[in-house]
Amino acid sequence: MAKVDLHLHTTFSDGRLTPTKLVELCADRGLRVISISDHDSTEGLPEALEAADRFPQLTVIPGIELSTDVPGSEIHVLGYFVDYESPVFQNTLTRFREGRQERARKMVEKLGDMGVNVSWERVQELSGGGAIGRPHVAQAMVEAGYIEFPRDAFDKYIGRNGPAYVERVKLTPADAVRVLADNGALPVMAHPTYSESKTGRDEAGSLTDTLQELKEAGLVGMEVYYGDYTPAQVDRLAGLAAEFGLVPCGGSDYHASGNPDEPEPGTVGPPMETVEALKYQWKQSAATS
Repeated sequence: MAKVDLHLHTTFSDGRLTPTKLVELCADRGLRVISISDHDSTEGLPEALEAADRFPQLTVIPGIELSTDVPGSEIHVLGYFVDYESPVFQNTLTRFREGRQERARKMVEKLGDMGVNVSWERVQELSGGGAIGRPHVAQAMVEAGYIEFPRDAFDKYIGRNGPAYVERVKLTPADAVRVLADNGALPVMAHPTYSESKTGRDEAGSLTDTLQELKEAGLVGMEVYYGDYTPAQVDRLAGLAAEFGLVPCGGSDYHASGNPDEPEPGTVGPPMETVEALKYQWKQSAATS
């Protein structure tokens, strides 16, 4: 079992466990270091940090995951040691969440035009007041009986090539890296290659070109140990991380989604050396800012 999981989601974005329940689960599984990395939201961090006070052996790194667009695909950028109390940063996140909400609402309208009738009110309820995303639309479709599992929604309807897909407000990967660096957080490229357990996810074009661009923008790490990556994928990505001088990060990307075979906290993650390398990078960044 892994002792580190740096990619976890709560009800404050598209996860289905509250921050408290997620922290309790990770503690029960013997994890030592985790990061709560909700999409475009840090609202779950205070609760997660408070819950972690009951587990002295568990450290929570404040994190976030920003979604960005590239031609024909998208890239997600994680941020670690985020200053979630920064008003400037929170104003930026508010704009991102408003764009996600408008996108989801338009998807529900498109689904309705196709005869797939899900309630926008129910989608909002499923978000629990957090950042609304496509997984909430997918869950509403499961409840309404149109699909069996949430991932089916991405395969058939709301994936990038699906008939109900809607583009969102554009943010480039380099912009996301700079937003995080300006906040004092450490930018890390998430799931850089295809994962069998996720849908609607393509290769990020030429990965080496992308890494070079993002490294120049301030990228400090990339996910190497992730979800259901095969040993061959891990080896390839570990080699790229070494080539570009990036910290090899990773985690389960756990949402408690209800999809079969979803990797759970503790099943995959980087070594403790990754945490030490991130702490070093963070201290160096703080010292030079």
